Amino acid sequence: MTMAPSASTAAPVLPSRGRLRPLGLDEVRITGGFWAERQSVNATASLGHIAHWLERAGWIRNFDLVAAGDVAGKRRGREFSDSEVYKFLEAMAWEIGRGGDPELEARYRAVVHRVARAQDADGYLNTMFGHAGQPPRWSDLRWGHELYCVGHLLQAAVARARTRPDADDGLVAIARRAADNVCETFGPDGVDGLCGHPEIEPALVEFARVTGEDRYLDQAALFVERRGHGRLGDVEWGREYFQDDIPVRQATVLRGHAVRANYLAAGAVDVAAETDDPGLLKAVRDQWRTAVARRTYLTGGQGSRHQDEAFGEDWVLPPDRAYSETCAGVASVMLAWRLLLACGDSGYADLIERTLFNVVSTSPAADGRSFFYTNTLHRREPGTVPDADRPSIRAAAAQRAPWYEVSCCPTNVARTLASLTAYVATGDDEGLQIHQYVPGTITDRRVDGPGRRITVATGYPVDGEIRVRIDGADDRPWMLALRVPGWAEQGATLTVDGQTRPVRPGYATERRVWRAGDEVVLSLPMAPRLTYPDPRIDAVRGCVAVERGPLVYAVESVDVPGGESVDDLRVDPSRPPTMAGDRVVLHCVRIDPSDRDWPYHGTADEAERDPVEVPLVAYHAWANRGPSTMRVWIPTSGELPGRGDNRQLPGHEVVPVTFPPDSVT
Repeated sequence: MTMAPSASTAAPVLPSRGRLRPLGLDEVRITGGFWAERQSVNATASLGHIAHWLERAGWIRNFDLVAAGDVAGKRRGREFSDSEVYKFLEAMAWEIGRGGDPELEARYRAVVHRVARAQDADGYLNTMFGHAGQPPRWSDLRWGHELYCVGHLLQAAVARARTRPDADDGLVAIARRAADNVCETFGPDGVDGLCGHPEIEPALVEFARVTGEDRYLDQAALFVERRGHGRLGDVEWGREYFQDDIPVRQATVLRGHAVRANYLAAGAVDVAAETDDPGLLKAVRDQWRTAVARRTYLTGGQGSRHQDEAFGEDWVLPPDRAYSETCAGVASVMLAWRLLLACGDSGYADLIERTLFNVVSTSPAADGRSFFYTNTLHRREPGTVPDADRPSIRAAAAQRAPWYEVSCCPTNVARTLASLTAYVATGDDEGLQIHQYVPGTITDRRVDGPGRRITVATGYPVDGEIRVRIDGADDRPWMLALRVPGWAEQGATLTVDGQTRPVRPGYATERRVWRAGDEVVLSLPMAPRLTYPDPRIDAVRGCVAVERGPLVYAVESVDVPGGESVDDLRVDPSRPPTMAGDRVVLHCVRIDPSDRDWPYHGTADEAERDPVEVPLVAYHAWANRGPSTMRVWIPTSGELPGRGDNRQLPGHEVVPVTFPPDSVT
């Protein structure tokens, strides 16, 4: 059969079936607040910064060299640098769809023109392989990233097709030829191989949704089924690094390289949705639940092993060795969003919120011109400011760097922020669901009649009041569903027509015939709170963290009175954190450890000194005031108070994320 082309909704993911229907950039508008500011910085600073470095590093010029037949010995960048150009194109496409900047449109078209000239007649497109003086095509599937790069090309084309479907720049045609070449090379009668870095899988499915060509879906499904049988061979970190140790349907947890694992799982969900395969979907859901419960940091970050940028074993979540790659956060959001669309469970939206606020928004500096590649939860040494004129060779740099030798994160952040509007809300036959809270407007254009139109007013995450006004009158009843985060187990209320009722984590719903001017107010408890880890996380046993709303907080050395070390602080768990103006304040004592010739001895040696009140910084904002040390998990003084069983979502909350029935309070 041939798939029906997707509707014109401007969104990265448009499944043909599922529990929820995404609303795109043409239906949701963010008009202010936290995310509007970040989208503005992304558009006005980050995209230009990325363009500068892609040119300076020679990564766009590589396409010029291939077109001129002069690439041998002159190509610059790693084997996957083509993908950064494609992610940049994707980010620009979403931003053009969001704002329509003519200068950005001109820049976009200029880059597409240079890419087009490098494509071979049969559709093959890569600047690292396949030309005179280079290794042959597809000669290094394990490490070469050729299919990975095609995947990002396809996702860039999807963004263009959905934001400017009548554009004549040619990128969709370029992507179609490249996708056809992949299918001809790796189809059932072709090379029995797969890419060492998953990404082609979700890209092929989405390209199938755009074009209506089921051969791309079939190829994605074939790649998913080929994974897990050892085709990529053994490497130092084991076959699980590539997720090539166990077939997707048999795996029980996300494992190996964290970005690879999430991209593969996202592709598997896409395949499951389009082929109506509940077994495959269940396999990924189970993997996600286990990974979130046992292998995910408080921030939503994933990956605790530096050597292979990988998930650690269960409960291995050391804060000072947190790799938590920014790209893994982006990939985690991609996976959770697909699961949310397929299943409708609020826990997926909870993790998206946590990861967006505490990983994705942490990477870029306030000015949008430097980035964290990794996101540690404990910085022991302040480090130095990176050279602004040279790419950093250290992924785990102590400060945000303007560019990296491996600069996958800046472009990934840029495309995510540019398309963020598409992760806010969904619709279904029953009504509208709001998953992320931003000031703005939401319209479901697919509903006959006046439609479902609302305006959201909120200062979230600074305050917890979300006020929803109905703008479109309709004689038919429909349901409005507002997500109550998992951390808001006590104190959340919903007010309708002046009547207030308590609501629990999940979705607070109200179904009625709505009239223009009707208003619903969701109030979330925003007092700062202490969070305790699961006792099986050895690295932070006896420590607490501080959260307020969706934000994780940290103590940063620039805020410690007297400039003393963040590592000499201990928290009094009997005194909850408080607010002083707009700052969260933590009540601590300082210790005065003794220096010895041997660091182990027979008695505890933590002589406590004077109490001290320490203002905290939102984790996403740390390291914007120069070199500093920082920690999220802080040891306690004395015994921890009893807190009950916290094992459903270990290491995240005193209150675990719940998975309630769909649209039920």
